[in-house]
Amino acid sequence: MDTFRVCFVCTGNICRSPMAEAVFRSHVEEAGLEDRIAVSSAGTGGWHVGDPADPRTAETLESAGYELVHSARQFEPEWFAGQDLVVALDEGHERELRAMAPTPRDAAKVRLLRSYDPTASERDGFGFDVPDPYYGGTRGFDDVLRLVEAAVPGLLSEVAATLDAATLDTADPDAATPDAADREEAHGQRAHRPQARQQSRPQSRREAAQRKAAGR
Repeated sequence: MDTFRVCFVCTGNICRSPMAEAVFRSHVEEAGLEDRIAVSSAGTGGWHVGDPADPRTAETLESAGYELVHSARQFEPEWFAGQDLVVALDEGHERELRAMAPTPRDAAKVRLLRSYDPTASERDGFGFDVPDPYYGGTRGFDDVLRLVEAAVPGLLSEVAATLDAATLDTADPDAATPDAADREEAHGQRAHRPQARQQSRPQSRREAAQRKAAGR
C-alpha cells in the first residue's frame, strides 16, 4: 500500500468536513506521514460545489493554528474505489454514504468520525454526531473543532497501524494486510460504545495557542 486515502464527508463540504480535513492533515504532517496518507473532504450534496469553506470555519481554524485551502466538492459513488476510509461527520451522512456505496466492500469503508473518540458518549450532549454549526453562531464552530480534535488521534492511530501492517506484508508475503471489511470488524469492537472519560488528553492547537498568548 503506497498511499492510504481518507475522505471526510458532511452535508455541503463548507463547515464540518473541511475542518476535519485541516485538523487531520495537520496531525498527519506532525507524524511525518504526509507522503503516505492523502486527505480530502466532500459533501453529500452539491449546493456549495466550488465554494470556499464557510468564513466561520476558516476563522475558527486560523485562530487555532490550522491551515486550509478549500473548494467544496460533492462525493460521488465512483469515488469509493479511490478511498480507503470515508469518514462521516454524523449518522445521517453515514447512512447516506453506505446507501450509495456500489458494493458491500465499499460500504465497509464508511466510519463515523466520533467513533474514534474514546470519550464519545450518548450522554455527552452530542452522541456520535458532530453537529452542524451552519445555522448557529461561532460557539457551534468551536464545538465542532473540539469534537474533531478529540477524534483525530484515534483515527490517525488506526490508519498508521494499517500502514504498518502493509509494510510488514510487503516484507512478508505470507502476512495478511487487513482490508476494509477486516478494519471495520476490528473498529466495530470499540466504536459506538460509551466509554469512561479519560483523565487527560493531548493538548489541542487552540489550547497551545492560548497558553502561548498568556505567556505560559
